[in-house]
Amino acid sequence: MATKPTACLALADGTVFYGQGFGATGQVVAELVFNTAMTGYQEIMTDPSYASQVVTFTFPHIGNTGVTPQDDEAADPVAAGIVVRWNPTEPSNWRATNELSAWMAARGRIGIGGVDTRRLTRAIRQQGAPHVVLAHDPDGNFDIAAMVAKARDWQGLVGLDLAKEVSCIQSYRWTEGTWEWGKGFDTPAPEHPFKVVALDYGAKRNILRSLVASGADVTVLPATATADEVLAHNPEGVFLSNGPGDPAATGAYAVPMIQTLLERDLPIFGICLGHQMLALALGARTVKMGHGHHGANHPVRDVETGKVEITSMNHGFAVDSQTLPDGVLETHVSLFDGSNCGLRVQGRPVFSVQYHPEAAPGPQDSLYLFRRFADAMQERRK
Repeated sequence: MATKPTACLALADGTVFYGQGFGATGQVVAELVFNTAMTGYQEIMTDPSYASQVVTFTFPHIGNTGVTPQDDEAADPVAAGIVVRWNPTEPSNWRATNELSAWMAARGRIGIGGVDTRRLTRAIRQQGAPHVVLAHDPDGNFDIAAMVAKARDWQGLVGLDLAKEVSCIQSYRWTEGTWEWGKGFDTPAPEHPFKVVALDYGAKRNILRSLVASGADVTVLPATATADEVLAHNPEGVFLSNGPGDPAATGAYAVPMIQTLLERDLPIFGICLGHQMLALALGARTVKMGHGHHGANHPVRDVETGKVEITSMNHGFAVDSQTLPDGVLETHVSLFDGSNCGLRVQGRPVFSVQYHPEAAPGPQDSLYLFRRFADAMQERRK
């Protein structure tokens, strides 16, 4: 006898997927995206860049390594929910401290298993990232018409500033370095660390750890920090973090601040939303992508060297390279669709990339970018 569905995913076009619910009960409205990474589901769920998004995992084995506090990229999951092919099984990993389903239930995040994720991913690729309602009810009672209407009425991410929602409330210092076998999160203590101010648009912990590992003394400021508040720390470099939402909306307050910093002789390094913020401050524009880039296997070509890097990505907006002004060079492009993945200002230590070079999850091909930032600060000292 067939098992009664306890979860339901309703798309704005009326398509409905049924499955078995896990994690929290209730319902949530969000944008639906797919992620092609084979590892790192916990890092993905706790990445603040996934705010207001439900993530479909194309890899079927989700939950099989459990969860551990060491892999959290934020204090709690930020993704609104997840869609998986097979229901999470008992974890089999020596690092696991909890099961994925229990972890999600305790943190108010909904999951649905037993879904044909290949079919769902094809739909996203062909039609773009849809608005959806994800519901979990142990009794299997769903008002489909109301769910579809709610998905259709949702405003979506265009024009939505989510950075303020996931950013820190007050400034703090980050001192933890990257994880090392036998040491945990080591805290390197260079003799003369670089004073770096990191603007938190939704910063991942492993990005901050990578800054520390490259020799930085990191002070994190809220997304809404002013240029005066940044400069009051007398930074040797400024970092613009990853984050969610529409860059044009966040740019309403972030762009004027960055433009003031650009008038100073300061190294500036941006990642993901930080890359888009920098591009807007320099005079370029951003556009909404069809289904975005989400995964840990995205090939990117370095325009200046020809080198190809395999990168970790998570973004639904992109910088329009055709709008980059004179003196701002495109440094990296996606080999999937040719979209912009990096820029630098000619003759100045100002650069950014669209992808996540800290490799959590993902390959470590791009860790050199943190060293490039440190080298720029070292050169400034001279």
